[in-house]
Amino acid sequence: MALKQQIEQDLLDCMRSKDEIGRNTLRMVIAGIKMFEIEKKTTIDDQSLSNIIQKEIKIRRDSIVEFEKGKRNDLIDSTNREISFLEKYLPKQLSDSEIEEILKKAISELGASTAADMGKVMKVVLPKVAGKASSDRVSRIVRILLS
Repeated sequence: MALKQQIEQDLLDCMRSKDEIGRNTLRMVIAGIKMFEIEKKTTIDDQSLSNIIQKEIKIRRDSIVEFEKGKRNDLIDSTNREISFLEKYLPKQLSDSEIEEILKKAISELGASTAADMGKVMKVVLPKVAGKASSDRVSRIVRILLS
């Protein structure tokens, strides 16, 4: 079953079981899917859907930072549950050490040595780790390796 159909089926299951967090979270993902399909005038593939899910997770992680500033533990808890719910739709994520290994190989192949070469490294590595690691994690590790 394609990821889109799985999400639509899970939304129905969440509605039947009255799982509010699952229902609301999946509705946001489906809204993102519809926006993508309207903008691109095509149906979404699993890779693009994974990107949408990663974007939703990033939005929620950014929100948690703001909730911590406001000491809103109730919102932090529900947002963490939403993140956990969304992560089950992503492929197994690479660890930092696995990302670092891929980056070291790319850096040696490109002969990159300074932070100015970061763009070249990212251009080569991001397609290899698409869906398995977020670009902000990859860029953070690249910065460390090139500094």
